[in-house]
Amino acid sequence: MPISIPALPELSWTHAPGDADFDPSTEVLTLTAAAGVDWSNDALGAHSQHAATALTLEAPAGDFTLSARVRVSEPRTTFDAGALVLWSDDDHWAKLCFEFSPQGQPMVVSVVTDRYSDDCNSTHVTSGEVFLRVARVGEAWAFHSSADGIQWDFVRLFRLDAGADGWRVGFLSQAPMGDTCTATFDRIALRHDGLADLRNGE
Repeated sequence: MPISIPALPELSWTHAPGDADFDPSTEVLTLTAAAGVDWSNDALGAHSQHAATALTLEAPAGDFTLSARVRVSEPRTTFDAGALVLWSDDDHWAKLCFEFSPQGQPMVVSVVTDRYSDDCNSTHVTSGEVFLRVARVGEAWAFHSSADGIQWDFVRLFRLDAGADGWRVGFLSQAPMGDTCTATFDRIALRHDGLADLRNGE
């Protein structure tokens, strides 16, 4: 059954249809990953992995932001995550993740892929949730995270050319080393405006 979220345009999967549910009464989107799925273009040359599937919309033209509060169900396995993503093709994509580290710590992690993935750990998350945001800023993209959805912390700014199919933006659950991962997204907001200050997130 197609998933429809009132605040967003039409949604579709980047790959095969995934396991998703949207509860209109709570406005919570739930994505459940299959075992062993991820997106990864290993910088060391290991086999690329694109078995995860994201629920996405066509990226709006011009400046915009897509944000959501993200939670991931316990218990958590290494590298499992809920994420906001950009997707064009296997060699051009990016994701901003609420991920579980090998040290057993939930944290914000970003990955930008231009043939190979540039993987960067960011802040530790001390609660069971974090707000994530992706923004188009002119010809560039910006990632931010937040504890409360009000004060935003800068994660990274980058340029990335799209493949032939253009950009899609949306939501992902991944479980690279686990049997499954259930991520929930709420307070979802799509805004058609830019950011005044990238460094303080306004």
